[in-house]
Amino acid sequence: MDEDPRRELADFLKARRTRIRPEDVGLEPGPRRRVQGLRREELALLAGVSPDYYQRMEQGRGVRPSEEVLDALARALSFTAEETRHLHKLAATARRPARRTRQRPPEVVPPTTLRLLSTMTGPAMVVGRHLDLLAWNPLAGALLGQFADLPRPARNMLWLLLHPDADLTCPDRAGTVGELTAMLRTAVAADPGHPRAVELVGELAVHSVEFRTLWGRHDIEETTRGRMRVVHPLVGELTLDWDAYRLPGAAPGPMIVAYTAPEGSADSERLQLLARLVDTPAPARIPVRRP
Repeated sequence: MDEDPRRELADFLKARRTRIRPEDVGLEPGPRRRVQGLRREELALLAGVSPDYYQRMEQGRGVRPSEEVLDALARALSFTAEETRHLHKLAATARRPARRTRQRPPEVVPPTTLRLLSTMTGPAMVVGRHLDLLAWNPLAGALLGQFADLPRPARNMLWLLLHPDADLTCPDRAGTVGELTAMLRTAVAADPGHPRAVELVGELAVHSVEFRTLWGRHDIEETTRGRMRVVHPLVGELTLDWDAYRLPGAAPGPMIVAYTAPEGSADSERLQLLARLVDTPAPARIPVRRP
Protein backbone atom coordinates (compact mmCIF):
# COMPACT_ATOMS: atom_id res chain seq x y z
CA MET A 1 0.00 0.00 0.00
CA ASP A 2 1.31 3.42 -0.97
CA GLU A 3 1.37 5.79 2.01
CA ASP A 4 1.23 8.88 -0.23
CA PRO A 5 -2.40 10.09 -0.19
CA ARG A 6 -1.93 11.57 -3.67
CA ARG A 7 -1.09 8.10 -4.94
CA GLU A 8 -4.21 6.69 -3.29
CA LEU A 9 -6.35 9.24 -5.13
CA ALA A 10 -4.59 8.53 -8.42
CA ASP A 11 -4.91 4.75 -8.08
CA PHE A 12 -8.61 5.00 -7.21
CA LEU A 13 -9.34 7.06 -10.31
CA LYS A 14 -7.29 4.77 -12.55
CA ALA A 15 -8.93 1.62 -11.19
CA ARG A 16 -12.41 3.02 -11.78
CA ARG A 17 -11.56 4.43 -15.22
CA THR A 18 -10.42 1.03 -16.46
CA ARG A 19 -13.72 -0.55 -15.34
CA ILE A 20 -15.96 1.74 -17.45
CA ARG A 21 -16.63 0.57 -21.02
CA PRO A 22 -16.84 3.30 -23.68
CA GLU A 23 -20.31 2.13 -24.76
CA ASP A 24 -21.53 2.56 -21.16
CA VAL A 25 -21.02 6.32 -21.47
CA GLY A 26 -22.15 6.77 -25.06
CA LEU A 27 -18.76 6.49 -26.78
CA GLU A 28 -17.90 4.28 -29.75
CA PRO A 29 -15.34 1.62 -28.75
CA GLY A 30 -13.71 1.80 -32.18
CA PRO A 31 -11.47 -0.82 -33.79
CA ARG A 32 -8.05 -1.91 -32.53
CA ARG A 33 -8.67 -0.59 -29.04
CA ARG A 34 -5.69 -1.50 -26.85
CA VAL A 35 -6.64 -0.08 -23.46
CA GLN A 36 -9.05 -1.52 -20.93
CA GLY A 37 -11.95 0.76 -20.08
CA LEU A 38 -11.83 4.44 -20.92
CA ARG A 39 -8.77 6.28 -22.14
CA ARG A 40 -7.57 9.19 -20.01
CA GLU A 41 -8.48 11.59 -22.80
CA GLU A 42 -12.01 10.20 -22.99
CA LEU A 43 -12.60 10.59 -19.27
CA ALA A 44 -11.18 14.12 -19.34
CA LEU A 45 -13.57 15.00 -22.18
CA LEU A 46 -16.57 13.59 -20.30
CA ALA A 47 -15.61 15.47 -17.12
CA GLY A 48 -14.84 18.75 -18.90
CA VAL A 49 -11.19 19.01 -17.84
CA SER A 50 -8.05 19.14 -19.95
CA PRO A 51 -6.34 15.81 -20.72
CA ASP A 52 -3.07 17.13 -19.30
CA TYR A 53 -4.75 18.10 -16.02
CA TYR A 54 -6.36 14.70 -15.63
CA GLN A 55 -3.13 12.91 -16.55
CA ARG A 56 -1.33 14.76 -13.76
CA MET A 57 -4.09 13.67 -11.36
CA GLU A 58 -3.53 10.01 -12.22
CA GLN A 59 0.21 10.49 -11.85
CA GLY A 60 -0.17 12.04 -8.39
CA ARG A 61 1.70 15.16 -9.47
CA GLY A 62 0.45 17.69 -6.94
CA VAL A 63 -2.86 18.58 -8.57
CA ARG A 64 -5.45 20.00 -6.16
CA PRO A 65 -8.82 19.40 -7.87
CA SER A 66 -11.75 21.58 -6.87
CA GLU A 67 -15.02 20.20 -5.54
CA GLU A 68 -16.58 20.92 -8.95
CA VAL A 69 -13.91 18.90 -10.78
CA LEU A 70 -14.31 15.99 -8.38
CA ASP A 71 -18.08 16.01 -8.87
CA ALA A 72 -17.63 16.11 -12.64
CA LEU A 73 -15.30 13.11 -12.52
CA ALA A 74 -17.75 11.25 -10.27
CA ARG A 75 -20.57 11.86 -12.76
CA ALA A 76 -18.43 10.78 -15.70
CA LEU A 77 -17.52 7.56 -13.88
CA SER A 78 -21.14 6.93 -12.77
CA PHE A 79 -20.16 6.90 -9.11
CA THR A 80 -22.65 6.15 -6.38
CA ALA A 81 -23.11 8.67 -3.58
CA GLU A 82 -20.82 6.56 -1.37
CA GLU A 83 -18.11 6.44 -4.05
CA THR A 84 -18.39 10.20 -4.59
CA ARG A 85 -17.90 10.81 -0.85
CA HIS A 86 -14.87 8.52 -0.94
CA LEU A 87 -13.39 10.48 -3.86
CA HIS A 88 -13.81 13.76 -1.97
CA LYS A 89 -12.28 12.19 1.15
CA LEU A 90 -9.22 11.03 -0.80
CA ALA A 91 -8.80 14.48 -2.35
CA ALA A 92 -9.13 16.20 1.03
CA THR A 93 -6.48 13.90 2.51
CA ALA A 94 -4.18 14.55 -0.45
CA ARG A 95 -4.44 18.33 0.09
CA ARG A 96 -3.16 18.17 3.67
CA PRO A 97 0.51 18.98 4.22
CA ALA A 98 2.61 15.85 4.68
CA ARG A 99 3.65 15.09 8.25
CA ARG A 100 6.79 13.11 8.82
CA THR A 101 5.82 11.97 12.30
CA ARG A 102 2.36 11.67 13.70
CA GLN A 103 1.34 9.88 16.83
CA ARG A 104 -1.69 7.61 16.61
CA PRO A 105 -3.04 6.60 20.02
CA PRO A 106 -3.89 2.91 20.33
CA GLU A 107 -7.53 1.91 20.07
CA VAL A 108 -8.84 1.33 23.57
CA VAL A 109 -12.09 -0.31 24.64
CA PRO A 110 -13.55 1.67 27.58
CA PRO A 111 -14.32 -0.28 30.77
CA THR A 112 -17.99 0.65 30.40
CA THR A 113 -18.06 -1.00 26.97
CA LEU A 114 -16.44 -4.13 28.40
CA ARG A 115 -19.16 -4.24 31.04
CA LEU A 116 -21.78 -3.82 28.33
CA LEU A 117 -20.34 -6.78 26.40
CA SER A 118 -20.54 -8.96 29.49
CA THR A 119 -24.27 -8.23 29.87
CA MET A 120 -25.20 -8.97 26.26
CA THR A 121 -26.92 -12.33 25.82
CA GLY A 122 -26.04 -12.67 22.12
CA PRO A 123 -22.61 -12.83 20.46
CA ALA A 124 -20.97 -9.41 20.44
CA MET A 125 -17.50 -8.01 19.86
CA VAL A 126 -15.66 -4.72 19.51
CA VAL A 127 -13.96 -4.31 16.13
CA GLY A 128 -11.39 -1.60 15.46
CA ARG A 129 -11.21 0.74 12.48
CA HIS A 130 -8.92 -1.73 10.66
CA LEU A 131 -11.13 -4.74 11.54
CA ASP A 132 -8.99 -5.81 14.50
CA LEU A 133 -10.81 -7.75 17.20
CA LEU A 134 -10.35 -5.70 20.36
CA ALA A 135 -12.81 -7.40 22.75
CA TRP A 136 -15.59 -9.99 22.69
CA ASN A 137 -17.98 -11.78 24.99
CA PRO A 138 -17.79 -15.57 25.61
CA LEU A 139 -20.57 -16.41 23.16
CA ALA A 140 -18.80 -14.57 20.32
CA GLY A 141 -15.66 -16.55 21.13
CA ALA A 142 -17.61 -19.81 21.05
CA LEU A 143 -19.27 -18.85 17.75
CA LEU A 144 -16.28 -17.61 15.76
CA GLY A 145 -13.21 -19.15 17.41
CA GLN A 146 -10.90 -18.55 20.33
CA PHE A 147 -9.43 -15.16 19.43
CA ALA A 148 -7.30 -15.00 22.57
CA ASP A 149 -5.15 -17.90 21.29
CA LEU A 150 -3.95 -15.82 18.34
CA PRO A 151 -1.04 -13.36 18.33
CA ARG A 152 -2.48 -9.88 18.70
CA PRO A 153 -1.68 -8.74 15.09
CA ALA A 154 -3.60 -11.78 13.75
CA ARG A 155 -6.77 -10.99 15.72
CA ASN A 156 -8.36 -9.50 12.65
CA MET A 157 -11.53 -10.39 10.73
CA LEU A 158 -9.73 -10.55 7.40
CA TRP A 159 -6.93 -12.74 8.76
CA LEU A 160 -9.53 -15.21 10.03
CA LEU A 161 -11.54 -15.38 6.83
CA LEU A 162 -8.58 -15.55 4.44
CA HIS A 163 -7.48 -18.86 5.90
CA PRO A 164 -8.05 -21.75 3.44
CA ASP A 165 -10.12 -23.70 5.98
CA ALA A 166 -12.52 -20.79 6.53
CA ASP A 167 -14.73 -22.02 3.66
CA LEU A 168 -15.67 -25.01 5.82
CA THR A 169 -17.12 -22.86 8.58
CA CYS A 170 -18.23 -19.77 6.62
CA PRO A 171 -20.06 -20.80 3.41
CA ASP A 172 -20.29 -17.20 2.22
CA ARG A 173 -16.66 -16.50 3.07
CA ALA A 174 -15.61 -15.12 -0.35
CA GLY A 175 -18.38 -12.52 -0.43
CA THR A 176 -17.66 -11.52 3.16
CA VAL A 177 -13.95 -11.11 2.43
CA GLY A 178 -14.82 -8.80 -0.48
CA GLU A 179 -17.10 -6.76 1.76
CA LEU A 180 -14.51 -6.52 4.55
CA THR A 181 -11.77 -5.54 2.11
CA ALA A 182 -13.97 -2.71 0.81
CA MET A 183 -14.64 -1.62 4.41
CA LEU A 184 -10.90 -1.63 5.14
CA ARG A 185 -10.20 0.40 2.00
CA THR A 186 -12.75 2.99 3.18
CA ALA A 187 -11.14 3.21 6.62
CA VAL A 188 -7.64 3.53 5.19
CA ALA A 189 -8.64 6.45 2.95
CA ALA A 190 -8.82 8.85 5.90
CA ASP A 191 -5.24 8.06 7.01
CA PRO A 192 -3.23 6.06 4.45
CA GLY A 193 -0.04 6.33 6.50
CA HIS A 194 -1.50 4.83 9.68
CA PRO A 195 1.09 2.29 10.93
CA ARG A 196 -1.51 -0.42 11.53
CA ALA A 197 -2.97 0.06 8.06
CA VAL A 198 0.45 -0.17 6.43
CA GLU A 199 1.37 -3.26 8.45
CA LEU A 200 -1.94 -5.06 7.92
CA VAL A 201 -2.34 -4.39 4.20
CA GLY A 202 1.30 -5.29 3.57
CA GLU A 203 1.08 -8.62 5.41
CA LEU A 204 -2.26 -9.59 3.87
CA ALA A 205 -0.98 -8.75 0.38
CA VAL A 206 2.11 -10.92 0.90
CA HIS A 207 0.16 -13.92 2.21
CA SER A 208 -3.01 -13.81 0.09
CA VAL A 209 -3.43 -13.55 -3.68
CA GLU A 210 -7.18 -13.20 -3.08
CA PHE A 211 -6.65 -10.12 -0.94
CA ARG A 212 -4.19 -8.55 -3.41
CA THR A 213 -6.74 -8.92 -6.19
CA LEU A 214 -9.57 -7.43 -4.14
CA TRP A 215 -7.41 -4.59 -2.81
CA GLY A 216 -6.42 -3.64 -6.35
CA ARG A 217 -10.08 -3.18 -7.32
CA HIS A 218 -10.37 -0.15 -5.00
CA ASP A 219 -13.91 -1.09 -3.97
CA ILE A 220 -15.23 0.87 -1.00
CA GLU A 221 -18.07 0.20 1.40
CA GLU A 222 -19.40 1.62 4.66
CA THR A 223 -21.49 -1.31 5.82
CA THR A 224 -23.28 -1.14 9.16
CA ARG A 225 -25.39 -4.31 8.94
CA GLY A 226 -25.41 -7.63 7.16
CA ARG A 227 -25.93 -11.37 7.43
CA MET A 228 -23.50 -14.18 8.18
CA ARG A 229 -23.72 -17.95 7.87
CA VAL A 230 -21.60 -20.11 10.16
CA VAL A 231 -21.32 -23.89 10.21
CA HIS A 232 -20.51 -24.62 13.83
CA PRO A 233 -19.11 -28.02 14.87
CA LEU A 234 -21.39 -28.22 17.93
CA VAL A 235 -24.75 -26.82 16.84
CA GLY A 236 -24.69 -26.95 13.03
CA GLU A 237 -25.40 -24.12 10.60
CA LEU A 238 -26.61 -20.72 11.82
CA THR A 239 -27.69 -17.71 9.80
CA LEU A 240 -27.33 -14.57 11.90
CA ASP A 241 -27.97 -10.88 11.30
CA TRP A 242 -25.30 -8.45 12.45
CA ASP A 243 -25.40 -4.74 13.21
CA ALA A 244 -22.48 -2.40 13.89
CA TYR A 245 -22.66 0.53 16.31
CA ARG A 246 -19.90 3.14 16.63
CA LEU A 247 -18.64 3.79 20.13
CA PRO A 248 -19.37 7.34 21.36
CA GLY A 249 -16.75 9.79 20.16
CA ALA A 250 -15.13 7.25 17.85
CA ALA A 251 -15.37 8.36 14.22
CA PRO A 252 -13.58 6.58 12.72
CA GLY A 253 -12.85 4.13 15.47
CA PRO A 254 -14.02 0.99 17.23
CA MET A 255 -17.57 -0.28 16.89
CA ILE A 256 -19.68 -2.90 18.62
CA VAL A 257 -20.83 -5.69 16.31
CA ALA A 258 -23.81 -7.66 17.62
CA TYR A 259 -25.19 -10.89 16.12
CA THR A 260 -28.87 -11.81 16.47
CA ALA A 261 -31.48 -14.21 15.10
CA PRO A 262 -35.28 -13.81 14.89
CA GLU A 263 -36.97 -14.92 18.10
CA GLY A 264 -38.40 -18.41 17.84
CA SER A 265 -36.41 -19.32 14.74
CA ALA A 266 -34.26 -22.43 14.37
CA ASP A 267 -31.18 -20.17 14.31
CA SER A 268 -32.23 -18.61 17.61
CA GLU A 269 -32.64 -22.05 19.17
CA ARG A 270 -29.20 -23.15 17.96
CA LEU A 271 -27.69 -19.94 19.32
CA GLN A 272 -29.30 -20.58 22.71
CA LEU A 273 -27.94 -24.13 22.67
CA LEU A 274 -24.46 -22.80 21.95
CA ALA A 275 -24.82 -20.35 24.84
CA ARG A 276 -25.50 -23.28 27.17
CA LEU A 277 -22.36 -25.00 25.90
CA VAL A 278 -20.06 -22.02 26.35
CA ASP A 279 -18.88 -23.17 29.77
CA THR A 280 -17.88 -26.66 28.61
CA PRO A 281 -14.23 -27.49 29.43
CA ALA A 282 -13.03 -27.81 25.82
CA PRO A 283 -15.33 -26.22 23.27
CA ALA A 284 -14.76 -27.06 19.62
CA ARG A 285 -12.80 -24.42 17.77
CA ILE A 286 -12.92 -22.98 14.30
CA PRO A 287 -9.53 -23.04 12.54
CA VAL A 288 -7.85 -19.66 12.99
CA ARG A 289 -4.34 -20.20 11.68
CA ARG A 290 -2.91 -17.44 9.52
CA PRO A 291 -3.36 -17.67 5.73
